[in-house]
Amino acid sequence: MLNDMECPCGSEHKLADCCMPFLQGAQYPTTAEALMRSRYTAYVVANATYLIDTTHPRTRHLYSKKSILQWAKENQWMRLEIESASALQVVFRAYFKDTKGQEHQHYENSTFEFLGEKLYYVSGTFEE
Repeated sequence: MLNDMECPCGSEHKLADCCMPFLQGAQYPTTAEALMRSRYTAYVVANATYLIDTTHPRTRHLYSKKSILQWAKENQWMRLEIESASALQVVFRAYFKDTKGQEHQHYENSTFEFLGEKLYYVSGTFEE
């Protein structure tokens, strides 16, 4: 059962007790790190709706739900490493295998912003 598995975000908690309440809308992350971890988990379980919903409305138009879903499904997500986190910034590496089985790492310095009481992903700078 999906909820019985260890959370893909690397927290070492069960998915049901970690990111799943966020992905199901029962709770909302209150820190940039928790939001980043839940967004990584959303890629693992191919929940593009959550990824769009947690993107700041100001930058949401830059992303396609269809493209996000395709990228999430065509890759095998291996692990997430948080390098640093502050109130509105998270630097991380996400490791994955593409459709040919080749390993890649996605390095991102992400920025977040509050809109009212909710924290949103705004954008990120990337490194190959």
